[in-house]
Amino acid sequence: MTTTTGTDFNPYADDETIDEVLGDDHKKRSVGRRASEALGSRIGKIVVIALAVLWTIPTFGVLVSSLRPENDVKTNGWWNFFRDPQVTLDNYRAVLSSSSGGDNLSKFFMNSVIITVPAVALSIGLAMLAAYAFSWIEFPGRDWMFVLTVALLMVPLQMSLVPVLQLFSGGAHIGTITIFPDLDLTGTFVGVWIAHTIFGMPFCVFILKNFIGALPRDIIEAAKIDGAGHLTIFFRLIVPLSVPAIASLTIFQFMWIWNDYLIALIFAGQDKAPITRQLATLTGTRGQSWHLLTAAGMVAMVVPIAVFFALQRFFVRGLLAGAVKG
Repeated sequence: MTTTTGTDFNPYADDETIDEVLGDDHKKRSVGRRASEALGSRIGKIVVIALAVLWTIPTFGVLVSSLRPENDVKTNGWWNFFRDPQVTLDNYRAVLSSSSGGDNLSKFFMNSVIITVPAVALSIGLAMLAAYAFSWIEFPGRDWMFVLTVALLMVPLQMSLVPVLQLFSGGAHIGTITIFPDLDLTGTFVGVWIAHTIFGMPFCVFILKNFIGALPRDIIEAAKIDGAGHLTIFFRLIVPLSVPAIASLTIFQFMWIWNDYLIALIFAGQDKAPITRQLATLTGTRGQSWHLLTAAGMVAMVVPIAVFFALQRFFVRGLLAGAVKG
């Protein structure tokens, strides 16, 4: 049996003929297809590559400057390196050294690692549990709780810094009644972990809930029929199926926490300060020492770049996970 849409349809017709037959809706859908084809053409690829190169030039200039001698950095532009290539590692030795006169950036680099890795794990782990509960567990007020969680995205971070700091350093009291105890977490790694987890949870829950809630219901129902409980479904089904979303969110969270300065300034003590806080200090104390600032900047960029390239394939899969073929 042959089905038509009110007029004869030739599958071998060109795009203009198809648009005339199927009408405006197909024209709208074909815009995305044409844009995709344009980017996939030779000219489109050249344009994309050119934009990528232009985007990379500033970072490449920082890298070149970090490897040049101090006098060269202060007297001419980094592009002169190609006329007179002189390379030195003295800039990196100076910022990483813990000896007298050094900036001991290695210590703050490790502080950033100690802060970022647990904070990312905590925020994503708790968000996964919350997203699963919001998606597949029926309980009173579930939808309202999710709406309230997403609404927290609209609360400016700066408004909540002082109340959270007060809870960490003095607790909450009404007269002689203690509502929240004094945890004495200010200036500790634990305090910074909790702060990053609190401030990152609404975004993480929102992203993961959209992904987990879109998983096929038949898989969940089949697991329940086989006797699987919520923990089994979560660890044996939800987590493996959500790897692309987890990897994509890990990149975002890692970049945000690694590059954070404000939370570290408020909650971390000087001994627990991350590399971003020390970079700000270097900018003030070594404002004219461009050779040291560029080296310090490259040290701070190494880990985020490595994380991005390590999870790149999962990141692309996560971006395409919700795509619909048309």
